[in-house]
Amino acid sequence: MNFTRLNNIGGWAVFAISTIVYLLTLEETASYWDCGEFIAVSYKLMVPHPPGAPFFLLLGRMFSFLAFGDTTEVAYWINMISVLASSFTILFLFWTISMLSRKLLKITSLEDIKIEQTIMILGASAVGSLAYTFSDSFWFSAVEAEVYGLSSFFTAFVVWAILKWELIEDESRANRWLILIAYMMGLSIGVHLLNLVTIPALGLIYYFKKYKQPTTWGIISALAVSGGIIILINNIIIPGLPSLAGSFEIFFVNTLGLPFGSGALFIGALIVSGLIFGILYSLKQQRELLHTSLLGLAFILIGYSSYAIVLIRSNYNTPINENDPSDVMSFVKYLKREQYGSRPLLHGQYFTAQPIDMEEGSPSYKKGKDKYEIVERSRSYVYDPAHTTILPRMYSNAPHHVERYREVTGLREGEKPSFIDNMVFMFKHQMGWMYMRYFLWNFAGREGDWQDANWLSINDAFKSVPDKIANNAGRNNFFMIPLILGIIGMIFQYSKSKREFAVVAMLFFLTGLALILYLNSPPTEPRERDYIYVGSYYAFAIWIGFAVLALGELIAKVAPKKVSAIVATGLCLIAPAIMAQQGWDDHNRSNRYFSVDSAKNFLASVAPNAILYTGGDNDTFPLWYSQDVEGFRTDVRVTVLSYYNTDWYISQMMRQVYESEPFPFTLTLDNYKQGGFNDYLYYEDLGVDVLDVRQFLNLLKNNDKRLKLYPGSNVVPSKTFSIPIDKDHVRSLGIIPEGMDSLLVDNMIFKLKKGKGGIEKKDLAILDNIASSNWERPIYINNTSMQQINFDLSPWAIQEGNAYRILPIKNPKPEVDFVDVNKMYDNLMNNFYYRELDNPNVYYNEDYRNFVLNHRSSFNTLVEALLDRGDKERARKALLFNLDTMPDEAIPFDYTTARSVSYLFQLGENERAIEISKVLGDRSVAMLKYLLDTSNGALGYEIQVNLVILDLLQRNLYRNGEDELAKKYEDAYDEVVGGLNLNRGGF
Repeated sequence: MNFTRLNNIGGWAVFAISTIVYLLTLEETASYWDCGEFIAVSYKLMVPHPPGAPFFLLLGRMFSFLAFGDTTEVAYWINMISVLASSFTILFLFWTISMLSRKLLKITSLEDIKIEQTIMILGASAVGSLAYTFSDSFWFSAVEAEVYGLSSFFTAFVVWAILKWELIEDESRANRWLILIAYMMGLSIGVHLLNLVTIPALGLIYYFKKYKQPTTWGIISALAVSGGIIILINNIIIPGLPSLAGSFEIFFVNTLGLPFGSGALFIGALIVSGLIFGILYSLKQQRELLHTSLLGLAFILIGYSSYAIVLIRSNYNTPINENDPSDVMSFVKYLKREQYGSRPLLHGQYFTAQPIDMEEGSPSYKKGKDKYEIVERSRSYVYDPAHTTILPRMYSNAPHHVERYREVTGLREGEKPSFIDNMVFMFKHQMGWMYMRYFLWNFAGREGDWQDANWLSINDAFKSVPDKIANNAGRNNFFMIPLILGIIGMIFQYSKSKREFAVVAMLFFLTGLALILYLNSPPTEPRERDYIYVGSYYAFAIWIGFAVLALGELIAKVAPKKVSAIVATGLCLIAPAIMAQQGWDDHNRSNRYFSVDSAKNFLASVAPNAILYTGGDNDTFPLWYSQDVEGFRTDVRVTVLSYYNTDWYISQMMRQVYESEPFPFTLTLDNYKQGGFNDYLYYEDLGVDVLDVRQFLNLLKNNDKRLKLYPGSNVVPSKTFSIPIDKDHVRSLGIIPEGMDSLLVDNMIFKLKKGKGGIEKKDLAILDNIASSNWERPIYINNTSMQQINFDLSPWAIQEGNAYRILPIKNPKPEVDFVDVNKMYDNLMNNFYYRELDNPNVYYNEDYRNFVLNHRSSFNTLVEALLDRGDKERARKALLFNLDTMPDEAIPFDYTTARSVSYLFQLGENERAIEISKVLGDRSVAMLKYLLDTSNGALGYEIQVNLVILDLLQRNLYRNGEDELAKKYEDAYDEVVGGLNLNRGGF
């Protein structure tokens, strides 16, 4: 067979391998983070968070048809988008390495290719593409419904396509490939913008083909033009065209009095007609470059047109309709991601800078009755130039960010950073910790799957570690073999062809370190962001493939060329083999359902037609999936507090969705409008000891001037709030838990939390819901949302499962959990879902383990409440159900289990209590010895957790006569506390 056929077979072979791998390890439902949202909005074509991913949504909708009406299969089929996109990425990567390898071996004609060259080229392509197949970050995104697998496909495709273009001598045929690339770029905008950063690498390939004798200034010009194309797409086409449409819209509607949409239609028609005229003109004048450029621009816009689905679907008021981009002006804001604010890039303030002025920016418009109305103007602080710098990296004054800045740079409290400190932070933390650590995860090894885990060096690879770490599935030890091969391949390419090296190096830099410079990420993130940089791992995989060529050339000096090619391929295949072997257990998501089950358990915790306030992504998006896809508890309204600060979201709460009725409000939507007087209400002491919430709402509704003490803002005249309670009405509703009637109050009183200087719009809306519902609409909060509310509702929060119901019943013992025992027992024992939590063959990463921890904690709360009532029978059932349903073999016991030991002793389960104590205690002792020897500061939290476990265990063991075992753990505890110079009660 000839080379072309073998090359095609080889590409499809790695495609088949990667497809099988990803199918076998595929998530079968909606995993945590954005996946639940993407699946839900794809299934019903709704509107996700800005700037959306409309092309992904359209594909998701089509793939969802393969579920054939079984809603539990929808997630599986939408996850398949990532499987196939990732497999095609591997296919095109194989063919890309193949074409680049032929260049390195100076093969100009496939007819003259030798058998040993064929073996080496196919071997290099297989090694590089398989290394990327099994790379940690790419594999992670390949088995869930996220945009990064599809984004990687576009990257791989355009790189392969430009190399195909380079091989074609016929200009007319070759230019078709350029137009195809432009179209794929346009489509990729509807998925993710990462594909755009490949343009300079493509520009170099274009330049090197067109100019056989490249010059320094020629290369600089090529890169400048490529940068201009990125600016054209990223800064002009994507936000610029909608902004231009917005300007015409304002002029046509507000000035000329024309109908809504007329300005946008005019500018759209103008652009289309201009493109048509330009293309016809270029044809007539035989301007090839102009013609190709205009066609490319046209196809970019055709691809970009997938965003029309956002505007169309938003006008249908879909259940998920984030930012409500239903008119031109709100659509512009949506595309520009204005809700996320901005970060200083080239010049800005240090975190110690104090604002000296406020600049007013452009107005924000909202569709009114017959014209667009200004609702607010953007504002930005002006800082003293003495406290600003170029390339500001330490800019955020958020307390936890400041703490991290000082920790990394060694700055003392009150000490101002210098430019050197700024650069130290950039190189050490942003480039080192937030990129290089991720890069080494993929090609050297990973310490474990916990947040802030480090990478593994050769020394770490052979270090003895506790069983808890050694048995962590996320511990991947590659012995740095892929990294070493990649460096060999990099050096080999540089020595053979500096041109081709420049292309791959540019791709590696732009999709890695350049993103670090551009994104200027904050010092801490709620989750690891390694998936952002998969483009650079793709480029490095090319170099791993080239290691076959380098070793083949080296071995050929002492062995026959055919043998050297085979041996080199065999040796280098060790890299993807060890990556597959080490990575399989932590990338295999088979039989893992608890992301959805934990969401259903939130929903199952609440009464019919309830309002459930949530906070973070993981306690919101899986709930959306459960409701909007599987149709579970659609009577419950999940309300995200971060969105509740906006008028568009409050407006959505004022209408019915599924079986969920509109929210009870006293204030009108006009009272909640953005830029109005109630965006933030500062506290002002007006001599009001206790503020009646209902009276306050009526004052706000009537725009009482006594509250308008600040320009553009109302005030809240007290830090203490009161809602009078009609006891007879509350009793008639039958909502008082058994045995709590005596705790029903005449007035529900709560206060602003310490350090809070006022209430946000979301706080006002919550007060409005509670006061206006008159206790007829069940209102619940979860742990995350309870922390985000500016006033303290904890005395009135009664746990009924994993959620807390707000009732006018006050907890008489604030130090003890407030529980509706009967409802909580029924929920945890009969209404909750625990699929596969007892299966030791299922991999549960840190996100899942944290939700298991929450459930174990809920069981502890229930057991303690039952014991307080003397109900030992149900307490024993609940406790043993907890331990058997979520056993140590499947999800390792945590500090909540140390609390369970106390209940086991109280219930006479001494043998089980001692057994668990030994498991937990010995594990904590081993962990503490290891943690004290490591210099990884990220593990400080682990030290605290293990000290808590030892402290709880030794107290319970002493209390129950197990003095010998208790002494062992007490001594270990004291040794650590003494070594760290801590107070015994410090944890």
